[in-house]
Amino acid sequence: MYIEQGNTGALGKWKYVPIPIAFFTLMVLNYIVIKFGGIDINAVMSAQISENGKNWFFAENLIPFILFLGGLLCWVKYIHKQSILSLTTSRKSVDWSRVFFMFMLMMIFILSATALSYTLDPTQFEIQFDPIPFAILVVLSIVLIPIQTSFEEYFFRGYLLQGIGVISGNKWLPLITTSILFGLVHSANPEVEKIGPLIMVYYIGTGLFLAIITQMDEGLELALGFHAANNLVTALLVTADWTAFQTNSILIDLSEPSGGYDILIPILVVFPIGILILSRKYKWTDWKTKLFGKIEVKI
Repeated sequence: MYIEQGNTGALGKWKYVPIPIAFFTLMVLNYIVIKFGGIDINAVMSAQISENGKNWFFAENLIPFILFLGGLLCWVKYIHKQSILSLTTSRKSVDWSRVFFMFMLMMIFILSATALSYTLDPTQFEIQFDPIPFAILVVLSIVLIPIQTSFEEYFFRGYLLQGIGVISGNKWLPLITTSILFGLVHSANPEVEKIGPLIMVYYIGTGLFLAIITQMDEGLELALGFHAANNLVTALLVTADWTAFQTNSILIDLSEPSGGYDILIPILVVFPIGILILSRKYKWTDWKTKLFGKIEVKI
């Protein structure tokens, strides 16, 4: 039912073209400039942080998402003439309990995993807690990170999932396509250069996990909670000098990144367990239809 809601409003296939073209063109140009322009992204980030500080750098990178999210929602409301609720969920109203449950579940997992890593080898971490910069980071994170993560979820698991679904007439194509695209837009992240292309498996796998729970749960609530918790808690708890988020967090990860089991564990263990927990809590059924079924094409 959730994907089918892309059939509502003022229909027309062309309406699904401009926003993705504009966004992916921007991403491709950014990748080309970084990859083939001889730009050392880590050096650029270090220079900007040295000049303006981590909090300013953090805010500067997230503020554009206010325009991205606002532009997408306005396009859906005024061009598609589709309600924002129908882009969010198939329920009669947004189920905030789902958002908060997934947020808490993810937060507990991140805190537990970090505590375990710190306990096993505290030499791999450095405490950098500074009350004033950290307090500013908390405010910036609470305001900006939900906007950034909400844009990504509304765009990939909302707009593209519904758009590709109602155009293709099936549910498996948007499931796979949005997952791959979600991974590809992260290809310019400094983590890719540092760890290697294997991390793309993690990005694409994360996209697939979020697409599955969105389609099975018939709404974005769980994906919104997961993504917000992942970025918010990580930004406040631990950072490293080779990640996209370099913040005034509590800890600095000093370990040398590697593309090994730590990338595959979330894909092979954590995400399947998460799906199992959610499926039992929300009593998901009819997996075949929800993930691979047909969709009536009206546009």
